[in-house]
Amino acid sequence: MRVLFTTRLPDAVIERAEQHFDVEVREDTRPLKIGQMRAALTLYDGVLPTLGDFFTADAFEGAEGSRCKVLANFGVGYNHIDVAAARAAGLMVTNTPGAVTDATADIALTLMLMTARRAGEGERLLRAGKWTGWTPTQLLGLHVTGKTVGIIGMGRIGQAIARRCHYGFGMNVVYFNRSPKDVDIEARQVETLQELASLSDFVVTAVPGGGENTYLVGEELFAAMQPHARFINIARGDVVDEDALIEALQTGQIGGAGLDVYEHEPKVPEALTRMENVALLPHLGTAALEVRERMGFVAVDNLVAALNGETPPNLVN
Repeated sequence: MRVLFTTRLPDAVIERAEQHFDVEVREDTRPLKIGQMRAALTLYDGVLPTLGDFFTADAFEGAEGSRCKVLANFGVGYNHIDVAAARAAGLMVTNTPGAVTDATADIALTLMLMTARRAGEGERLLRAGKWTGWTPTQLLGLHVTGKTVGIIGMGRIGQAIARRCHYGFGMNVVYFNRSPKDVDIEARQVETLQELASLSDFVVTAVPGGGENTYLVGEELFAAMQPHARFINIARGDVVDEDALIEALQTGQIGGAGLDVYEHEPKVPEALTRMENVALLPHLGTAALEVRERMGFVAVDNLVAALNGETPPNLVN
């Protein structure tokens, strides 16, 4: 069996895969082009793509009966893959949900603290040699303990964020979810995004990207937020209308933002990079070696199951 890794993964993951397959690792870090995707479907039994590889419906044209049987996505989010088109072409699509939960929740808390306590501003001030010493009114930020966090999406990651906020910082938790959730901490489910925004000192997105969640967050939500509140996005870039976010920040409608994902990655709007009240990270949500290895092991397990004629443990289509 031949499988393709569309970019290099940690060595331990490659070694695990080589125990089962003839593995080709693509060294180019740029996403696959449409022609390369189509070729991969004919040349390999399985492909392990990453979030930059946009397997749209066009990629599956003429793929019915192709050699490839499975796209074992490296990550929990799979909005870059047209799963319906893949299924119609006879391909399974899998993801790696459990492996990313804690690491992604940690990044949400990182951004909450960075934006609340103006950590990015402070570091830039110091590195530029402009810090003149401690004063009682310098870089006064927002105290986190005891505040209210509003979480959009109460799946695995949303609940992990809620637990960190509740137990670690004594925060009140409200959340918006399209269906009722049985959560293990004291938390209040609200009916609308606007209600959540009006109640929260921090609004955090933790929903899948694409589909009905595209531009889930926009002008109406920002208008309902409190002027001091911070907005945090660790979900997917297309969940947020970036133009609406920029306007809300520029007009002082909200107090700041922390972003790990962007609408047109790796492009980040210059307007965001110029704002001091915005913390920007380069999609670091799962960027820890042991986490990336765990993700890779799950993806390899999905490949092994699919190519042995079994149902993969994390089948999404």
